[in-house]
Amino acid sequence: MAKELTSRSENYSQWYNDLVLKADLAESSAVRGCMVIKPYGYAIWEKIQAELDRMFKETGHQNAYFPLFIPKSFLSKEAEHVEGFAKECAVVTHHRLKADPNGNGLIVDPDAKLEEELIVRPTSETIIWSTFKNWIQSYRDLPLLINQWANVVRWEMRTRLFLRTAEFLWQEGHTAHATREEAVEEARKMLEIYADFAERYMAMPVLKGVKSANERFAGALDTYCIEALMQDGKALQAGTSHFLGQNFAKAFDVTFVDKTNKIDYVWATSWGVSTRLMGALIMTHSDDNGLVLPPNLAPFQVVIVPIYKNDEQLAAISEKVNEITPKLKALGISVKFDNNDNKKPGWKFAEYELKGVPVRLAMGARDLENGTVEIARRDTLTKETVAIEGVETYINQLLKDIQANIFQKAFDFRTSVTRDVNSYDEFKIEIEKGGFLMCHWDGTPETEEKIKEDTKATIRCIPLEGDKTPGVCMVTGKPSAQRVVFARAY
Repeated sequence: MAKELTSRSENYSQWYNDLVLKADLAESSAVRGCMVIKPYGYAIWEKIQAELDRMFKETGHQNAYFPLFIPKSFLSKEAEHVEGFAKECAVVTHHRLKADPNGNGLIVDPDAKLEEELIVRPTSETIIWSTFKNWIQSYRDLPLLINQWANVVRWEMRTRLFLRTAEFLWQEGHTAHATREEAVEEARKMLEIYADFAERYMAMPVLKGVKSANERFAGALDTYCIEALMQDGKALQAGTSHFLGQNFAKAFDVTFVDKTNKIDYVWATSWGVSTRLMGALIMTHSDDNGLVLPPNLAPFQVVIVPIYKNDEQLAAISEKVNEITPKLKALGISVKFDNNDNKKPGWKFAEYELKGVPVRLAMGARDLENGTVEIARRDTLTKETVAIEGVETYINQLLKDIQANIFQKAFDFRTSVTRDVNSYDEFKIEIEKGGFLMCHWDGTPETEEKIKEDTKATIRCIPLEGDKTPGVCMVTGKPSAQRVVFARAY
């Protein structure tokens, strides 16, 4: 099956599409621009969701759910916000169908026109802040820390599974605070949670930074982000956290009485990650043989494949597997015993390699006699024979080694294609090679737009950490506060 994959060097884009389909992650649906997430792909998303949900709740956030439909007038209340999303909105205008009098199926009933059009949720700031107005009266009601797991619609004509679809799944956090300082602290805290999740669970190194004004979320005062680098040298925005100031509170008249009995508008944040993380996971680690999944997010971390000639041998192997499995599960390791007799071991090996299962155990009659088992690790494609006795301890450490190894591999790759660039002529050459280019920029939207028009590269972020040495802009020669990160991006 892996041989059916286009190689990354031949056509990276086609390799990605092949892998999503052949690893049974997702497929295009009958609705143009939308996807069907298949069970194996959804199992990975559930792992992502579960870990993030735990992290959110540990920091005091609660889950809630808000309507899919938003009155058009709500979007109009925050001018910058509506301008940012207007071209991507799906609009509901009628509430009923009827039989076509000419016998051509169903038609929209012209008498069922809505008094006010409804927007299918592109993001939920407006509907949530209209609700927060009813929930917040006093400083005692703050901070209000809410998260929503939902689907959203942003109409897209050019789509790619997981990376850009008209409908996608995500979480969106929305919080309200008594002071500017508390809101900024919240936005930065959530950025740290996203970065921690990306690196510890996805094994994906990220840069933390703030967006330029041109790249900022519509309606935000500041947008913080984590930026990852894919194997083809393109960047991918993996998560954002927005400091919204008092914009939405003023738009929806959300005020509170503070401790001095003064009335003020509350301060807001919003933050989110989506099923785009699935695309990031695939493109950060996978190879020409298929998926490479970090153990911390694999639907099952270990698969055991029996090799046998008759029912007697299978029974003996199964008995041994039944001894091993509880020991692995006691260590929190997820296991699948594939004793399906419809497929040969070789087919199973290829299937689990394609699907990125971190560790594969092969056990046959000779292994039982010798008290050994063959262990194959997906990240290095290496095999070794180890003693069955105590194998659970060995595998537990092996999974940790695999998690660390694939992170280090991704980190080393990013380091190898991150470089300082000082002149615009050099920039135009280097951007063709991909990677992160660290460059001085004069801070103006005009210069940023010129670079984008000339090279299709954008400022991915202004780094929060690292070298803050001032310099001069590579384009205009004007003063620059620090180097910023340029790249071409998904």
